[in-house]
Amino acid sequence: MQLKLQRTSILLILTTIIYLVGLIGLNLTEYRELFLSLSATNLLFTTLILFTGRQSKHILFFVFLLICFLVGFSAEWIGVHTGYLFGDYQYGQNLGYKLFDIPLIIGLNWGLLVVCSAETIAMLKLNRWISALFSSLLMTLLDFLIEPVAIKSDFWNWEGPIPIYNYICWFLIAIPLHFLYFKWRLNEANKVHTGLFFILALFFLIQNLI
Repeated sequence: MQLKLQRTSILLILTTIIYLVGLIGLNLTEYRELFLSLSATNLLFTTLILFTGRQSKHILFFVFLLICFLVGFSAEWIGVHTGYLFGDYQYGQNLGYKLFDIPLIIGLNWGLLVVCSAETIAMLKLNRWISALFSSLLMTLLDFLIEPVAIKSDFWNWEGPIPIYNYICWFLIAIPLHFLYFKWRLNEANKVHTGLFFILALFFLIQNLI
């Protein structure tokens, strides 16, 4: 038990330091472009923290992340190439290697956000349907914080204002993913995952306020 608490504390302190350095580098130094170019690396690091902080390493969890990757990447492909999902937008140059005009890291990002929002709601011990709805709402609220920062950071760009339709799509696509997470009983009230959610939310909130 003590070892688990120490690991949780170390992972959250390390993540806090990395994102604090990111905030300073992006907003208070002349090296903003350098820090932006490391955005994909930072998302990989955050995903590694997600893996490391996981209590159960059951294969089903990795299958779930693969599903999130495929669903998220496919949804983004439809959005970018047709506009039927999310609206009219294109990805910029600061999220790393692209496949079919979609950064590969975006698929990981979907898995990361689904798990972190699900684990945050899991603390409330609700039934799976209510948990899926609340988790999806929480994830959509996080996207609301991310969007303005993403535009300023050339992660992606909209043809016009950010449409409400974008958030509706996020919410509707997130629901079945969160429901599957709870149906497969992958939730474990993980403090690392919950901590990651709040670190990400605070990181983007502060950037919106600066």
